[in-house]
Amino acid sequence: MRQVAIGTRGSKLAVIQAEELKNKLIELFPELKIKLVKIKTTGDRNTTTPLDEFADQGMFVKELEKALLDGRIDLAVHSLKDLPTLIPDGLLLAAVTSRLDPRDVLVSRNGKLIELPPGSKIGTGSRRRAIQLLALRPDVRVSTIRGNIDTRLRKVSDGEFDGIIMAAAALLRMGWQDKITEYLSVDHFTPAVGQGALGIEIRSGDQEIAAILHEVNDKPTWQAATAERTFLQALGGGCRAPIAALGTVSNRSLKLAGMVAGTEGTLILRAVEEGDASNPEQIAQRLALKMVQLGAPDLTA
Repeated sequence: MRQVAIGTRGSKLAVIQAEELKNKLIELFPELKIKLVKIKTTGDRNTTTPLDEFADQGMFVKELEKALLDGRIDLAVHSLKDLPTLIPDGLLLAAVTSRLDPRDVLVSRNGKLIELPPGSKIGTGSRRRAIQLLALRPDVRVSTIRGNIDTRLRKVSDGEFDGIIMAAAALLRMGWQDKITEYLSVDHFTPAVGQGALGIEIRSGDQEIAAILHEVNDKPTWQAATAERTFLQALGGGCRAPIAALGTVSNRSLKLAGMVAGTEGTLILRAVEEGDASNPEQIAQRLALKMVQLGAPDLTA
């Protein structure tokens, strides 16, 4: 069997995620020879522009996809939430790993969200998080924050921010769950599509790698993620409007909760759809239609 090259961003978290996959593959296929290839993406080079202002939705994946198409790597490991719903010709999403906690969390110096003093400065790089935060606490100040996890946490401990909102999965993978002040309810903070799962992208015709990855694909996470990504795409996945979704699979049933907000954050739409987990796309389309009927097109225009 040939040597397999896994492409990853070079951040500490990204390398941990790639190592996680590498170890799982070696456990399943002890004869496999694997190397990690670190690739710097546009999003890694530009650490100041707010994420929502990037014209290109694939700022954390484009260079990895190019390396795949060029044959420099055999598979690319992404945080699934960074992977656009439209995948370039010649590539495909081959597998998703078992999802960690999909929730957002608050890391703060002054207690839980309800306990923060008015005027507290809260950092996030996500308009989705900012809008949902201000719906609950219109009296706090939201400021853009970028940079790796260490940088963002340091800005809280140094007093530059009173708190930050980020993905639970990022801190869990780093082993830093003790830094979490509060897990935020998905009823008020619908997470980003795919949050908490890893997506593994490959070349379309690579049957050997596809067969290997079939063994690490987590079916419930795949069904949930398929529903979330279909919902996002149906509502105009590349648009600037904050769109979020969380699929939950239980006893062959899939529950999909969606959120769409206006770019100004004055209106937040929420809806839920449920059905057979073997038909995630159908559930997503029904939820998207429900959102359209609620007025989503006016928000995403």
